[in-house]
Amino acid sequence: MIPRYSRPAMVALWEPETRFRIWFEIEAHACDALAELGVIPKSAAETIWAKGRNATFDVARIDAIERETKHDVIAFLTHLGEIVGPEARFVHQGMTSSDVLDTCLAVQLSRAADMLIADVDALLATLKHRAHEHKLTPTIGRSHGIHAEPVTFGLKLAQAYAEFSRNRERLVQARAEIATCALSGAVGTFANIDPRVEEHVAKAMGLTVEPVSTQVIPRDRHAMFFAVLGVVASSIERLAIEIRHLQRTEVLEVEEFFSEGQKGSSAMPHKRNPVLTENLTGLARLVRGMVVPALENVALWHERDISHSSVERMIGPDATVTLDFALARLTGVVDKLLVYPANMRKNLDRLGGLVHSQRVLLALTQGGVSREDSYRLVQRNAMRVWRGEGDFLEFLKADPEVTAVLPPEALKPLFDLGYHTKHVDTIFARVFG
Repeated sequence: MIPRYSRPAMVALWEPETRFRIWFEIEAHACDALAELGVIPKSAAETIWAKGRNATFDVARIDAIERETKHDVIAFLTHLGEIVGPEARFVHQGMTSSDVLDTCLAVQLSRAADMLIADVDALLATLKHRAHEHKLTPTIGRSHGIHAEPVTFGLKLAQAYAEFSRNRERLVQARAEIATCALSGAVGTFANIDPRVEEHVAKAMGLTVEPVSTQVIPRDRHAMFFAVLGVVASSIERLAIEIRHLQRTEVLEVEEFFSEGQKGSSAMPHKRNPVLTENLTGLARLVRGMVVPALENVALWHERDISHSSVERMIGPDATVTLDFALARLTGVVDKLLVYPANMRKNLDRLGGLVHSQRVLLALTQGGVSREDSYRLVQRNAMRVWRGEGDFLEFLKADPEVTAVLPPEALKPLFDLGYHTKHVDTIFARVFG
């Protein structure tokens, strides 16, 4: 995590102070359950809460202890004992370190998911607003980077809205899958701790009970979570690349907002570069790069090894912080995006009507010409336009094989732009309801 690509709320979730606070709450809630079961004195549980609830955990002190013990959870428990006093001996009864670590990670990833879902909601609202703004703004659709047929810019944004709506559902599902609690002991058998303790802590921390754990929560859950983050990142990049292509000088149908005083190049004062969407492309690569390590974490030795630990200490904060920043940045880009309808129309007309070739093809087939011959007639006139010899409609009007089936007065209506936008309302109703 670096400040340049971080936002405070998500960063705070991964700070040591937050982690130690969650660790304490897990341990203290477990003590409550142990006290109810008569395993430890109720007075001890009360004291642990009383002394730890508002305590400030000394990160430097915990780090110092860890340098000696070489164990982070033991270092924390030692420091907690310094705060709580003799009753601290009842903390961590029957638990293993992973009970604390995995349950804490589940809490952090659940909270991170909540923030990411809120980010997507903000993006969806912006996409919806801009899509309706340009619902009927005609522009050229491209396949293979080449002019195809007319669409509207609103449809492009509606497509992004639908995609991020799916991503929101994926995040909700990923959150549900990751939000499990395991307080089952050294190998998941509850030999030294009652399953009711796990149930109590799960409810208190807003989690569900892991049905069967080993020493750890199964890592397929985490793999799915980070895979979803990778999919969301890919959707960010998809829209970012679309904007980057549309901002190219030869196209210039949209442009990132360029603020007063902003500079695009240290050498060329005229430059207005798509730096934000280029940045989003790079950030998406980073998030996707964290998916494979999460997948590889699934296959641990027996009931547990530690190979997943170093990975998760990095990808947990880095993936969520980066994606949080990227979603917020994309929302800003879309909100302030400069749209140039005149340039869109100019580009639409650039090929002299070739974008209507399919309509002519279909009209010829409906007039009795075979599909093969219809394609040949349309293509031979289209290729003349590609060579810069003139206008497509005029060539068609001058082609006796074409006019034998479609007289000039029947050809002109085939070049109506409105034909391509007649179902925009239907698509918008499907996307936006």
